[in-house]
Amino acid sequence: MPSCKSVYDPQEDSTMLERWVRQYAKGEVLDIGTGSGIQAIAAAQSPKVKSVLATDIQQGVIAYCKKNIKNSKINFIQSDLFQKIKGRFDAIIFNPPYLPQELKLKDLTLEGGKKGYEVIERFLNNTNGFLKSDGIVLLVFSSLTKKEKVEELIKNNLLEFEALEKMHIFFEDIYVYVLKKSQLLKELENKGLTDVRYFAKGHRGVLFTGTYKNKKAAVKAKNPKSAAFGRIENESKWLERLNKRGIGPKLLFFEDDYFAYGYIDGNFIVDYLEKSDKIKIRKAIRDILLQLSVLDKLKIDKEEMHHPVKHIIISRQKPHMIDFERAHYSQNPKNITQFCQFIISKKTAELLKSKGIKIDKAAIIRLAKVYKKQQNHNNLKKIIDSI
Repeated sequence: MPSCKSVYDPQEDSTMLERWVRQYAKGEVLDIGTGSGIQAIAAAQSPKVKSVLATDIQQGVIAYCKKNIKNSKINFIQSDLFQKIKGRFDAIIFNPPYLPQELKLKDLTLEGGKKGYEVIERFLNNTNGFLKSDGIVLLVFSSLTKKEKVEELIKNNLLEFEALEKMHIFFEDIYVYVLKKSQLLKELENKGLTDVRYFAKGHRGVLFTGTYKNKKAAVKAKNPKSAAFGRIENESKWLERLNKRGIGPKLLFFEDDYFAYGYIDGNFIVDYLEKSDKIKIRKAIRDILLQLSVLDKLKIDKEEMHHPVKHIIISRQKPHMIDFERAHYSQNPKNITQFCQFIISKKTAELLKSKGIKIDKAAIIRLAKVYKKQQNHNNLKKIIDSI
């Protein structure tokens, strides 16, 4: 096959991956970063394969492949990863650039970013929406890419992996992995959640985003590394109850080890205080206190309201409390009094002062003590009026 300056000439990783492509490729195949076209050709030669869509970020590579590879099963298009791709595939092949970048980008076919795994991360963060329920991904990468990091990225995107082969070459190991959708991912998709992507990780839960009934949704699943028991189930049950009072994000569906809820696009409370004016801030604080008073009346202690920086999101001036993992019944709930601690803390008080809201620490402490003894609307109103 004639060479082209911009085409990645097949190396050991290519021939290693090619062997597994011949064995695993099936149905409709997507070959990302096709380079010389070696994987597309191998897939097309399998009787189990109906069609191959081969892509590359470099238009010169696509022009080269169209000119030199003639196979009715293969169609070549220029695309940066999934940018111009539509539909779902039975098999996705990816031999990514995976070497850590030098001082500046020198070779798109070899270097995968500053740490080597950035291109793989982009790929994995978008794979689910293009892979059929029983589809597979064949991925090759190097130990220089940090194997543990690649495996973490795979798990974060609700994919499972199996190492098919390992080859030692000079100063590195080359791996070929086959990836499949996890049972959790299949369940979520069966419930109508699509385009599931990793979002963030906490001590006890992992967050994902997706689309549910044409609206953005979030999913919270148990962090496999957490020793906490029953927190996900506890939180979903509290949300179900509190939604009836207009509190918390809207619960969509839940099981023992995960739940889905309406995604809230807004600012965490400190960010909101920094960006908003005095009138909006006072309204937000009032609404928060009113919601917390409902919890107090229900004898529910949310916990962590003294430091709610990641527990309150304000969207379109409406506060939403999130993260009810530690919520529990209590004869002496302290939601309002804890939030008062947050308001009079040095950092928050200074921030509010810069917005023209002066906090009388002694007065709020006195009023909070009165409220604690007798939790009623009258005593709550005094706290609100003092702010």
